[in-house]
Parts: sequence; structure tokens; C-alpha cells
Amino acid sequence: MAQRTIFKMLDKASLSYQNDPYLSVKGDDGWIRTTFREAKDRARFLASAFLELGIKPENKVAILSEAKSDWIISEFAALYAGGISVPLSIKLLPEEVPFRVNHSDAELFIISENTLEKVISQWGKYENDRLRLVIIDKPSPKITKQCAEHNFDEKKLLFIEDLYELGTSSFEKNQKTLERIEKETAEEDVVTISYTSGTTGNPKGIMLTHLNYYSNSHAAVSTFQIKEKISTLLILPTDHSFAHTVGIYTALVKGLSLHFVDARGGSVNALKNIPKNLVEARSNFLLTVPALTSNFIQKIKEGIKSKGPFIEGIFNRGLEAAIQRNGDGFSKPGLAVQVRTYFNALLAEKLIFKKLRLIFGPEIEFLVGGGALLDIKQQQFYKAIGIPVYQGYGLTEATPIISTNTPFNHKMGTSGKVLEGITCKICDDRGSALSSGQKGEIVIRGDNVMKGYYKNESATEETIKNGWLHTGDLGFMDEDGFLVVVGREKALLISEDGEKYSPEEIEEAIVSCSSCINQIMIYNDHQKYTTALLTLNKKIVESWVNKGTVNSLEEIHQKIKQEMLLFSKQPEFKDKFPGKWIPANFQIVADEFSEDNKMINSTLKMVRHKITETYHERLDLMYARKGQQLALEENLNVLSSFITL
Repeated sequence: MAQRTIFKMLDKASLSYQNDPYLSVKGDDGWIRTTFREAKDRARFLASAFLELGIKPENKVAILSEAKSDWIISEFAALYAGGISVPLSIKLLPEEVPFRVNHSDAELFIISENTLEKVISQWGKYENDRLRLVIIDKPSPKITKQCAEHNFDEKKLLFIEDLYELGTSSFEKNQKTLERIEKETAEEDVVTISYTSGTTGNPKGIMLTHLNYYSNSHAAVSTFQIKEKISTLLILPTDHSFAHTVGIYTALVKGLSLHFVDARGGSVNALKNIPKNLVEARSNFLLTVPALTSNFIQKIKEGIKSKGPFIEGIFNRGLEAAIQRNGDGFSKPGLAVQVRTYFNALLAEKLIFKKLRLIFGPEIEFLVGGGALLDIKQQQFYKAIGIPVYQGYGLTEATPIISTNTPFNHKMGTSGKVLEGITCKICDDRGSALSSGQKGEIVIRGDNVMKGYYKNESATEETIKNGWLHTGDLGFMDEDGFLVVVGREKALLISEDGEKYSPEEIEEAIVSCSSCINQIMIYNDHQKYTTALLTLNKKIVESWVNKGTVNSLEEIHQKIKQEMLLFSKQPEFKDKFPGKWIPANFQIVADEFSEDNKMINSTLKMVRHKITETYHERLDLMYARKGQQLALEENLNVLSSFITL
């Protein structure tokens, strides 16, 4: 059998799709496209330059940049030179970068104009005095200014265009070395070291191999039956494990065309450019995470509301009708429901839904969701408007895809069927396999399981036991063979009697059913009852006051309490959650949980220990004597800070 490596994938793609566009980045005169053949050639030229810079086998090349063509080519170049790529999250704070660069022993650091300041502002904290910086942008006044502000010698910077020239001129000299490295590369050799978010201590470096990427990308293509040469706009950053595998490497298998969000001018500009780039890229599908799909829903609903009550009425009735008609996607309601809902669904489709889909581009077919639990209400919404989100499940340690729903086999409320080549079992606390319907830890085995954690044998041994990856996630297999993920084992609520429960499904249900609750963290640490911290959509609360829906802070508080329990009236959640885990009291937090205050991590998940630590006094207050009254007083104080009656 031929070695299953990234090189084999790139070789095949450069032949099968040699003149087809692989990478597209926005320039002043439109999209600048790089074909599969050009990507391979440029990567080899850049690898030649890396050899000239002294990169040796197993040296690490860190990458911290917004998504662009040279990001992908830099990773390939690192591999061709015998090195290992270290993709870093674009959302890291400046002080979080040095640990990852130092821990990975990086020799070369690929950055962009937009991330330069983040790096050089911490320059004294980098331990390797041989560390070289490569900018994948052209020299600019912005770069010169930032270097001057941080007293950094701009002459130390290397620019990628110069390296391409160096690599081209030295290629003949280095060609045999590059060919030898490629030939000697083994399936078990490491491709990337990807760092965890580090929400419970120092981040761990996940070592993923050639075989990991090869097997997971091929299994994804086979399971999803992805068509050749379709297009996508990569909204997720390329360092995100989901985008890394499904974007970069699955594209090699099927000749997919990747477009990158126009981030010239920084992250603010990138956000503004997403709607325009979506249309320009003519995406057939998009990769997304719950935070993004939730944001899209909010924008869509706000847009519909601005059209007036007549259009809003058609939209709401059509949405409800379509949701009923679709069922759970796996089994649909009978003829009576189809007939009864036909008119409202058809009217909304003709007048509204088909126009909404154009927001995502004229060729959009579906979204693929990953990264975290996607609430069933979101899945129902997108399916109803004609752009289904096929939810999957995985984690970086699994490269990352473990299961997914597909256009051919899907069931809303689940994370789909396990990919071929992966064995999955649900285990109890003793490691014994559980039967269908029983909840336990998700444990997997397959060629997609990581090699281990870099320089952390103890953590590796705790996570991989006898070849089985213990995910730390809780779930069960339903009666139809779909995997249902219910949350993180480490995020468990623990009651006074020691019973445990994952809060994430309840949190998603509350947020998806309430217009005013922006975020919620449910809490119970060996207590008699469960509580919650929540942040509000202040515009919604203010609209209650403006419309005269409420006349006092106490009435606002009561309405928020009702909103928190709205989910219990929805058919999808009726009797789903045991009463002891539904919050009996809550505290309103004035400021949103965000990346800036470190209460949301780079993958947009809550950092529970940080939130708990920050608001421990308000959590304790709810368990004190007269906790209900004390909590009410605190909540009224918060409401009074932004509401005027």
C-alpha cells in the first residue's frame, strides 16, 4: 500500500485538478486564484527557501494569520522541508502567544500585517533567540509604524515574496533534498501541533499525523458524498481544526475551491466583508459553528421584523409550517400534517425563504455545523428556510470529525452517524460499553486518533487508553444509530447527593427559545438546587419598556424569569430535562461573557471556571439564607443600570 500522506493527496490533486482553482484571496482587482498545481509548486519553492533559512527535519513552523492562500502554502512548505506546522488561533490575546511558540520549540514564525503587533509586543517573552518572523504581506507603512512603536528592528522581518524568489533561485540545489524528505516521510510523522484553548490550565499541543489527516478527510468525503469542484467561503479561521481538515485537506480529495474572507484592514473589515464575499464566492456549502448560525438567525429575524407585521406574520407562520412538515428529518409527519401546513409553507417559500437564501449566495445548498452543540431549534430554522445545517461532532484530538449528519441520512437533534473507519462506543465510569439509549462517555478508535500531546506523556496516557480515545464528552446512541452528544463530562452539574448532569443542552434550549437571554451558564456544585448566571439582549429588554409591555423593574425581572422557562413549553423539550437541573434562581450579569474578558475562549465556548471564579460571590448569594430576595435585589440593581422607566 502506498504511504497515506499529505504529499500523496497534494500530488493527486495537482494532477486531477491541476488547472482548477484551489485557493482564492481578494485583491484590489478582484479574486486572486491559485490552482492546485500552482499551490504545490509554490509550496515546494517556499520549502526550498525554508531549507536556506536552516529549517531541519521536525523543526516547527508556527503560523498566526488570518486565512489566506499563503497560509495554506506555508503549511505545505513546512511539510516539504521536513518540518511540522503549528497553527495558532487568530483570536489569541498577545500574552497567550509566547507560551505556544515556546512550548512548540518553533524556529520560524509565519505572521501577517494584522498579527504583527500581537507578536512583537511580546517579543521579550520568546525564548528562542533564533526565531525568525516571516510576513505573508508586502512591506507597508502600517508595518513600519508598528515596528517603530514597539522598538522592533524592521530589518529583522522576512517577507514571503522575497522567500519565494530565494526558493526559486535555490530550487535546483535543494530539489533532491526535498524529494528525499517527501519519500522518507512516514504515515505516523506529525503534520501539525494544534493547541487546545487552555481553559483549565496551560494548553496542550495535539500532534496530528499524515495518516490522521488522510483518513479523516477521505472518510468525510465518503460519508458526505461530497461532489467534485464545489466551492465554499471559509468563514472559520484556518487554524480551527474543523476548517483545517474539511477545508484544506478535504479540498485535495475532491478538488474543492476555497475562498477566504477579505480581511484586509483587520478583523472589523473582515466581518463587514462576509455578506459580500458570500455572494461573490458562490458557495455551495459553508462550514459553521453554533455562535455563527445563531448570529445569522438573529440578523435574519431583525431584518424580517423591520419589514413590518404583515411580512413578519407570513414568515412566522411559514417557518412553523415548514418545521412541522420536516419533522426531525429522519422521519416526517403524515399526510394530514403535510396538507394542513402546505399553504403557509408555500407562501413563505415563494415570498420570503427563497430571497433569504440569497444572503448566503446564489448557489448555497447546505451548511455543515461543528465546534459545539447545535440546538435543535437552530437546525429546525435552517431546514425550514431551505438551507439545512448538517450537524457533526468531533474534537481536535480526532482530527476532528467523528460523526456527521448528511443530506442523505440526517436526524435533527443528533450529531449524525459515525464516520466509516471509526469505532465508537459509549462507556460508563468503569469503561464498560453501554447499550443503545444509555448515556455515558464517548470513546473512539480509528486512524484519525491523534498521536498524542506534545511533551505531555501523562496527559496522553490519560486520554488514549489501549488505543481508545476518551473524548470527555457525554452522549448516547439512539434507536436509529445516530450519535447524540449531550455535553462535556468536565462541565457537569453535581447535586447535593452526587448525581451528575451536563448543562449544555439546557443552556442551548433556554437561549434558543428566549429573545432576551443572550448567554446563560447553569451552575450546581453539590447544592440542593440549580442556579444560573445570564446576560441579556439589552435592546430586547429596552423594547419592552418602549412598547409599554412592562412598567417596572420588577415586571421586567418577572418577564425574564418567564423567558428563561419558555423552552419547557416547546414540544422538542417537553419533559426532556429533569426538574432538579432547571435553574431555580438566577443572577443577571451586566457585561457579556466575551473573549476580551476571557470568559469565552477562542472556539467561542464559555470558560466556566473563569466565569465561576469572577462571579463566585453572586453564585454564593443565591445559596445563602433569603437567597431569592437577595438575588432579586442584585438583579434589580443591574437592570436599573441600563433601563430608564
